[in-house]
Amino acid sequence: MKRKLTINIGKLFGILLYVLAVNQRRLVIRNLRFCYAEWSDDQIKKLARRVFKNFGITFIEVCQSAFMSWDSLSSRYRVVGEEILINALKANKGILIVTGHLGNWEVAQHYMHNFEKPFSVVATRMKQAWANRLLDHLRSRFGNTVIDKKGGLPNIMQALRRGETVALLIDQSRRKQGIEVTFFGHEATATPAAAVLAMRCKSTVLPMFCVRDPDGQLTIHVKPPLETIRTGDLRSDLQTNTQIMMNAVEEMVREYPDQWFWTLKPWKVAHPHLYWDWEERRRKRKTRKKRKRQAASPKTNSAVTPR
Repeated sequence: MKRKLTINIGKLFGILLYVLAVNQRRLVIRNLRFCYAEWSDDQIKKLARRVFKNFGITFIEVCQSAFMSWDSLSSRYRVVGEEILINALKANKGILIVTGHLGNWEVAQHYMHNFEKPFSVVATRMKQAWANRLLDHLRSRFGNTVIDKKGGLPNIMQALRRGETVALLIDQSRRKQGIEVTFFGHEATATPAAAVLAMRCKSTVLPMFCVRDPDGQLTIHVKPPLETIRTGDLRSDLQTNTQIMMNAVEEMVREYPDQWFWTLKPWKVAHPHLYWDWEERRRKRKTRKKRKRQAASPKTNSAVTPR
């Protein structure tokens, strides 16, 4: 399928999602208003539609990648800053690629196949087993390794200490595991995993992003290495280094705001009012699950039956 046709189909799919996925649309608009408070409602809604169009295009591209040869897939993108990555690989030490849910982050990982060196992507498992099998196939079909984010820290550290390259999405964190940062001028939380890995393994930290140009061409941007701070104060260093990495993400999101996955909720801890409806649904789901567990568990009768 030609690029122009892919983009047109993706845009139509995105607009369909914008109309039908009411909760997600409200969430995107709410996040955009929070970050661009000076914008008019018309500007916010126009950007929200572009966000959904981008997601639609990305979804179609990812589906296509399951059936494309390596040559066909690699012809879909160009690279800016490739010499930075080549120099880092020559150092023969672990490389930690930090990125975000921007542009087409799924297709970008296949670029590393060019270098024929061990490369792993860290992924959060989905609830549906079939979805995990499909995504694992897409991510590993050219030789990449997939590491489950949950409990995967030891495996990631081993890979980095062997001098391998690992990619990690850092703009999403679990509620209880996030560390405080500033994102778009507001207090937010982000995963400290990348900072922990960089400090423990003394790895090179490379920001890398794959965005879509106006003509539909994908461009992979390899940014200069980030310098990690080590003062001896572990908690302070974790916060500082996580902030440095999130600054790299924010810089790219500000440049390509329509290509970030605005359904994420990095501000949910500090600003829960933004997601009160989502939190209410989450509370109700937990209550239902708890009742199901209680109903399924065997009931004990403490009363003694007379003989």
